[in-house]
Amino acid sequence: MNTTGINFNWMDGDMEVVLPMMLCLIGFSAFWGVSKLKKINDGSVKNILFTKYWGLLTMGILPAIIALYLMPHYSLADYGLTYNPESTMDSVISTLVLAALTMPLAYVTAKKPQHRENYPQIRETNWDRKLIFKNTLGWSAYLLGYEFLFRGILLFPLVDALGVWPAIAINTAMYSATHIPKGMDEAIGAAPLGIVLCLITLMTGTLWVAIIVHILMALANSFSSVYHNPNMKFVR
Repeated sequence: MNTTGINFNWMDGDMEVVLPMMLCLIGFSAFWGVSKLKKINDGSVKNILFTKYWGLLTMGILPAIIALYLMPHYSLADYGLTYNPESTMDSVISTLVLAALTMPLAYVTAKKPQHRENYPQIRETNWDRKLIFKNTLGWSAYLLGYEFLFRGILLFPLVDALGVWPAIAINTAMYSATHIPKGMDEAIGAAPLGIVLCLITLMTGTLWVAIIVHILMALANSFSSVYHNPNMKFVR
C-alpha cells in the first residue's frame, strides 16, 4: 500500500467518530468481561443484578461523563435523552408496533430447550413479586445504559460526521457483534432490529422508543423463559 501523501494529523470531526466508537468498545468490553467472570456469572439474584447495574455504569454513566467532557458541544438531549413533543405520536405508534412484533417472538423462542439453558439469567426456582420487580428494575437500568451507548453516543455524532447510512451501518455492525457470544441466531436477528431502532431514533430525535421496546423484549423473554421452564414457576 502506498502511504505517500496520507495525512495522519488529527482533523476536525475526527473526535465525533473516534470517541463514540472507543467508548462503545471499552464500555461494552468492561461490562462483558466482568459479567462473564465465573464468580459473577452464577445465576444468583445478587450477582446477576450486580451485572445489570454494572452495565448501566460502564455503558451509560461513565461514557456520558466522558462524552460530555470531551465533546462539550453535545448535550444529553443531543444524544436523544430528551422529550420531543413533535414526535410523540410517532414514538407511541412505533413502540406499540415493535412491541406487538417482538414480544410474541420472544414468547415463542423461549419454548426452545436450548434457549432455556441461558434464560432467564436469574436461575431461581420460585419467582415471587419481589423477584419479578428486581428483575424488571435490573433490566431497565441495564438497557437504559445500553441504548444510551449504542443509539445515543454511537449514533448521533456519527450521523453528524459521516451521514445517516454510514452511521447506521457502523452502529448495526457493532450492535450485532455484541450478540455473537449469545449465538449466531441472536447476532443475525439483532441486525434488522438495530437498523429499525436507529431509524426510529433518528426520526423521533429521542431514545425512548428504543429503550422501552428493548426493555419489553427483555422482560417478555425473561418471564416467558420462566413460564416454559419446567424447573421454575411463578409464586405469590
